[in-house]
Amino acid sequence: MRKKFTKAEVVEFYRRLAETRPIPRTELEFINPFTLLVAVVLSAQATDVGVNKATPALFALADTPAKMMALGVERVEPLIRTIGLYRTKAKNVVALSRILVEKHNGAVPRDRESLEALPGVGRKTANVVMNVAFEEPTIAVDTHIFRVGNRTGIAPGNTPHAVELQLDRVTPPQYKLHAHHWLILHGRHVCKARKPDCPNCVVASLCRYKAKTVPDELIAAKAAGTRLPKNDTTPAKAGAHPSAAQPAEK
Repeated sequence: MRKKFTKAEVVEFYRRLAETRPIPRTELEFINPFTLLVAVVLSAQATDVGVNKATPALFALADTPAKMMALGVERVEPLIRTIGLYRTKAKNVVALSRILVEKHNGAVPRDRESLEALPGVGRKTANVVMNVAFEEPTIAVDTHIFRVGNRTGIAPGNTPHAVELQLDRVTPPQYKLHAHHWLILHGRHVCKARKPDCPNCVVASLCRYKAKTVPDELIAAKAAGTRLPKNDTTPAKAGAHPSAAQPAEK
């Protein structure tokens, strides 16, 4: 069993992440809550970069539920053809647009229950929309956050939901609004799946991961404010990376 984070360590963990990105933003491009919802639905099992390449043309034609519903599946499909599972996603986007028009007066609901009732929207997507569009302090756990939570030891759990509940429990209130973005960006750009960039990780000295890609002495030196050698080529230590595939949303 790895030593659990203390409350002070959790605060310091988020303080360091916040210092690197004072106001973190989603990397998905969107215009309004509806286009954010569509972008997040399209991003399931796809990259933000890939989604951002397809959505400008789509949103130029349909930036409201009514316009998307009028566009129809036949016209949405070719616009998002470069995104994985585009046929299913096109059907979901048009279907959820119809529900928004018929049941929500064309507005994106702010509550989890209504969001999760939409086609293609699961807990993770609902959390992202609530957080980004409506500034609710929700934490959506994707593969990056699942990995960071387990690898660092700040919020270990066997399932994304377990990690989410743990993060919700330990994250200080003052950091909860942006916690999702700090964690996902850290996992995407620093705490990578195959080879984490430990030499440039601001929380390396707090991290419980044993197979760091730089010796503990150098991590301690960096934490103390000492510059690391520029040409350090220390090979990664052996050890499995805690990670798991993100379950597909419904």
